[in-house]
Amino acid sequence: MSVSQFVLGPVRALAFLLALGAATFALAALGGVVSRWLDVLTHFAPFYLAAGLLAVALRLATGSDGARPTVTLGLAAAGFALALMAPELLAMVRADPPPERGQTVKLLQFNLWEHNLAPDETAAWIAAQGADVVVLEEANDRSARIPVLLRAHYPFQTSCAPPQPCSTTILTKVKPTAAAGLSAPPARLSGAWVTLGEGEDAFTVAGVHYTWPLPPGPQQHQSARLAGALDEFDHHSLIVAGDMNSTPWSFSLRRQDARFRLERRTRGLFTWPAAPFTDWRLKSPLPFLAIDQVYAGEDWKTVSVRAGPRQGSDHLPVTVVLRRAR
Repeated sequence: MSVSQFVLGPVRALAFLLALGAATFALAALGGVVSRWLDVLTHFAPFYLAAGLLAVALRLATGSDGARPTVTLGLAAAGFALALMAPELLAMVRADPPPERGQTVKLLQFNLWEHNLAPDETAAWIAAQGADVVVLEEANDRSARIPVLLRAHYPFQTSCAPPQPCSTTILTKVKPTAAAGLSAPPARLSGAWVTLGEGEDAFTVAGVHYTWPLPPGPQQHQSARLAGALDEFDHHSLIVAGDMNSTPWSFSLRRQDARFRLERRTRGLFTWPAAPFTDWRLKSPLPFLAIDQVYAGEDWKTVSVRAGPRQGSDHLPVTVVLRRAR
């Protein structure tokens, strides 16, 4: 056996297994439309796309003879993944321009992470952004000091309703005209809402933190509870932000988009992980899950949406600027 054959064989086998695995998981993920368990697989659609294309590239790099099975599986994986991601990708290119003048709101959405690596620096960064409204999750344990440090900038802080323990907090510079928590049973939901302004300038902001998508069921129950709670507000001016632990390619988030009757402004925005994760302290060079979401009613037009830098959390902060004509 020549050296080239010794190398090509394992590479071709690796490419085939990669293509087979990606195609299998991507196809199974399409079943998420009817199964909550399979819907968990949809969150990793970008991986199936990348793995399928990588498998094709690896196989063709070793020669085209006998490459059809691997290439077919690799392209199938990419196709299945694109089928999951296509609605989000198409929505990213559709955007109405905001009015040049009008009521402008800058909102900062940030899961602080209860194990925040630099609470003081995180608080200083948040204060420097000058947001009108700050929605925080996991403001507990090591992160509990961050809202305290921000009180000079944001004296009005609304959290969940007692006695439910809650780490979701909405910070504002001005006193809300109304505010309450969203944590009552039956579906335990870490959330709160505030109404700001009066008359034509009034609007409501709700902040939430969902549980993980696995096991399926509890997260969907939280989504349904929140959707019901939002029915009490004027959807034209409503803003909803939070760590929803659900990606745009999942059928769960698509159903939520429809139930909320709001436009999701965070399109394909990857925010997790931004710090070492798992018990092995693995670190990803880039976030690979788009799980922090911001919605707004039709009165609001999007001026900008961006993920901020790493700030001691395992999430990236998200800053959204919205404007509506008076």
